[in-house]
Amino acid sequence: MATNKAVPPRPMPRLYLATPVVEDPSALAASLGEALAAADIAAVLLRLKPVDQRTMITRVKALAPAIQAKGAALLLDGNVELVARSGADGAHLTGIAAMQDALSSLKPDRIAGVGGLITRHDSMSAGEAGADYVLFGEPDANGQRPSIAAIVERLQWWAELFEPPCVGFAGSHQEAHEFARAGADFVLVGDFIWTDSRGPAAALAEAQRTIRLAFEAASGKVAAEQE
Repeated sequence: MATNKAVPPRPMPRLYLATPVVEDPSALAASLGEALAAADIAAVLLRLKPVDQRTMITRVKALAPAIQAKGAALLLDGNVELVARSGADGAHLTGIAAMQDALSSLKPDRIAGVGGLITRHDSMSAGEAGADYVLFGEPDANGQRPSIAAIVERLQWWAELFEPPCVGFAGSHQEAHEFARAGADFVLVGDFIWTDSRGPAAALAEAQRTIRLAFEAASGKVAAEQE
């Protein structure tokens, strides 16, 4: 039997739900409660249509109770200046510069997550600067994404070496499976959940099953390798 020290088991990855771009919060609120009840959602990324600040704050406040009452953190996609005024729990930033600019207003009480990390050096810099999580695999400004293999490799690298959580941006249930198996702490799901013909609650329930099966498969593999 191998004598390698066993690696402590990691928790099962949790879901991180990105909303559609919100213009009319009442349309989203109608389905959000049921969706959040269908799966274990750690956080919701609220994507707001750019308008005046007062209107955006009103839209956040219209959705915040339904999200936070379920125990999920509410993060704004950018719009750092609205976080405290709207009652959000933090913000997701794109790129190192945006994160560094936002840290003074978010820390220590609110969450600062970061994506748009092109290189390994960018990722490490974000972690060292105090990011609460790093996101890999999201589309860039032109809608382009790394290959799935590249995202899996980046998640595996981060999960093995660094403490801050890593998030995989999944564009499908299959990608959610791959990223959960690769070591993501959270799997971000968005558009494919909201466009599912069965409704977002059913899609989220399936995403959670997919993640659980991937995690169990990966955990079994790790256990076998340690014997």
